[in-house]
Amino acid sequence: MLDSPKAPPAASDRHAQRPAGEPTLALALGGGGARGLSHILILEALDELGIRPTVIAGTSIGALIGGAYASGMSAAEIRDHCSDLFQKRSILVRRFLRRWDGKLVDIWGSVAPPIAAADRLLKALMPHGLAENFAELEIPLLVVTTDFYAQDQYIVESGGLIPALTASAALPSLMRPIEIDGRLLIDGGFVNPLPFDLLAGRADVIAAVDVSAGAQEARGKSPPLIHTLIGAMQISLRSIIQEKLRAGAPDILIRPNVGPYKVLDFFKFDEIMDACAECKDDFKRQIEARLMAA
Repeated sequence: MLDSPKAPPAASDRHAQRPAGEPTLALALGGGGARGLSHILILEALDELGIRPTVIAGTSIGALIGGAYASGMSAAEIRDHCSDLFQKRSILVRRFLRRWDGKLVDIWGSVAPPIAAADRLLKALMPHGLAENFAELEIPLLVVTTDFYAQDQYIVESGGLIPALTASAALPSLMRPIEIDGRLLIDGGFVNPLPFDLLAGRADVIAAVDVSAGAQEARGKSPPLIHTLIGAMQISLRSIIQEKLRAGAPDILIRPNVGPYKVLDFFKFDEIMDACAECKDDFKRQIEARLMAA
């Protein structure tokens, strides 16, 4: 029933709805910085199988990649965009400057290093095919953020897409919080780094991609402050995920081989994709077995 086609579906039917009565899939994409680039491999598997998720829930990098896919972009298009973006730092800077519509001083405002205009920065770096708001999405999307003052998760699923995606990835020390609906929002990883629980009851099969990684090899020296801060967050993030899995797991859990890579290793895009290639075939096998049994 779900045999892989010989070639990826054409753009016109890439996100075609599944026939009535067939089992459905919901997808959760977790946070983990550059490690989350491996989410693209999972989306490639879906495209090659001709399967469209009924809903996507994403945190941080998972929300960014999920937002591009829900906008109607193919996994191949997302891969090409990221490959171009992360070839070299100089290429990224030139690309950003071509699309930046403000003054350079606006990036930091009066305080550095936190980025003041994070949403404008993200808009300048995201692909052209990104939807402007949630109403334009081809696939429903749940974006996980953290309400700083309420100290709880806040799910954004309506309004402007870029502010929501920015809030979900707004890691303190790198980006300023984003205000939405009168709430001050920061990175969703602090409360729900792998949001498969939000998908309960929304599909027959729930799949989640965990890119939080595990213990890293000792480096032999103390890392720079920024890496220490981000690394500490990753420890917390992974602890949350482990506790969530003890309470209940998704039907499919994929953990790409991202352990050797740091959160800011975006310029190791090709290396990450090669290292995680096996997770694509693993996901295909699991999803075919689960959907056929559902």
